[in-house]
Amino acid sequence: MLVIDGSQGEGGGQVLRSSLALSVLTGTPIRIENIRAKRAKPGLQPQHNMCVKAAGAISGALFKGASVGSTTLTFEPKEVRSGPYQFTIGTAGATSLVLHTVYLPLALRGSKASEVVIDGGTHVPMSPCFHFLKTTWAAYLRKLGINVAVEMIRPGFYPRGGGQIRAVIEPCKAVKPLHLMSCPELTTASGFSAVAGGLPEAIAKRQARRLSERLKREGLESHIRIEEWEAANRFASPGTVAAATFLQAPVPPLFFAIGERGKPAEVVADDAADEAIRFREANCPVDPHSADQLVLPLAFAKEASEFRTSEITRHLTTHIDVLKLFLDREITLQGREGEAGTVTVGGSATRRADL
Repeated sequence: MLVIDGSQGEGGGQVLRSSLALSVLTGTPIRIENIRAKRAKPGLQPQHNMCVKAAGAISGALFKGASVGSTTLTFEPKEVRSGPYQFTIGTAGATSLVLHTVYLPLALRGSKASEVVIDGGTHVPMSPCFHFLKTTWAAYLRKLGINVAVEMIRPGFYPRGGGQIRAVIEPCKAVKPLHLMSCPELTTASGFSAVAGGLPEAIAKRQARRLSERLKREGLESHIRIEEWEAANRFASPGTVAAATFLQAPVPPLFFAIGERGKPAEVVADDAADEAIRFREANCPVDPHSADQLVLPLAFAKEASEFRTSEITRHLTTHIDVLKLFLDREITLQGREGEAGTVTVGGSATRRADL
């Protein structure tokens, strides 16, 4: 059994999710200690607990320690089973992160298409929102030969959640390598500004106006559409989101910000604009969120990959460290944390347990 220190690197849910996916992919039993030790509320929270249960469901795993607040987990996977699955987080926990835990095992080890429905938060802080999944994440996966179709059945915001996403994951025979080292000049941007749960359309208009103004100052032509979304039900939390994307990039990166009580619409727009502008200034093809998410599937490609990212993050370095616990594969970074850099995934992967 591979023992993993959950406090390493960023010390949050990244170690847990990566370890679960890799455990199922390689058939390696694991024990994770000090789960989320560096967070204000250490241990498993509802969304992390659902990641454990979801990984267990698709692999028929035996596991112990899957309860809210638990800081230690043992997990012993068996064979991956394709099919329909539904996972309900019960809070506004990120549906995207549960999907990130199970999609690759279902794609690479599944025998047929799987449908995964997840209830929880679709647009919540500190997690990829649904529109990032659809616009950026799924597009990158298609370049790797992995087909995951995603749709939002209903939105869900913090604190009540109530949202739902659906993903259909096709089996993948082989992961293709990725080579992305340059980005064309980005001169136009698109995006949206949305309100949900009965909030006034005027908020969406203010977000859109500010986002357009910020992008125009950078010499970018932009079109920001305004949307109103129905709430999941009358008890659902209202919410707002503003997002900008560059369709000229090799894969369109989407940058977004979420509204919250007491946060002016203009500040929401500024947060989204700031991320988009930083990416454009770095002149690199891969955004920092995608860089973190790409190394897992690329570790299972037979051929080498190389890409430039606009920022090396602690999430990325942590993900690589966890990968090396399971796989004997050369993964290198050129650059310093917080700056642009190059990620290289070389050679072919071998389970460390087989060495």
